[in-house]
Amino acid sequence: MQQPVMTAAEVTEFLDRVFPQLRDGQSEIVEIGPMTARLRLPVTERNLRPGGTVSGPSMMSLADYAMYAVILGHIGPVALAVTTNLNINFLRKPGPSDIFAEAKLLKLGKRLAVGEVLITQPGLDGPVAHVTSTYSIPPRDA
Repeated sequence: MQQPVMTAAEVTEFLDRVFPQLRDGQSEIVEIGPMTARLRLPVTERNLRPGGTVSGPSMMSLADYAMYAVILGHIGPVALAVTTNLNINFLRKPGPSDIFAEAKLLKLGKRLAVGEVLITQPGLDGPVAHVTSTYSIPPRDA
């Protein structure tokens, strides 16, 4: 299993420098491990939709950020890696409290990375959403 080349703190510092609008004081990278990353979204009013549930766009954004973080953690500081596909299935209605993203790389190639993300919320039985995603990785000389 491939080991990360950057820590959660290093990925966070890199993204804060080159892509500060990504976080906007929101999600945090909790951990980067072998082919995995764990992120937390501290849910506030801005993440809620009518009915008091976490909005779909908030969950999609967290999942996309989790994939970006796990990829950067394993390929290093490559700002131009981009999402080429993201598919999300909403499985349960999360309440108005923090949610977590557990990203896992299924394949990390030279040009493409494929992974999945489970969005969970403590206290719920099972995941809130399941995401599959593909990222394009630019050539090293780009």
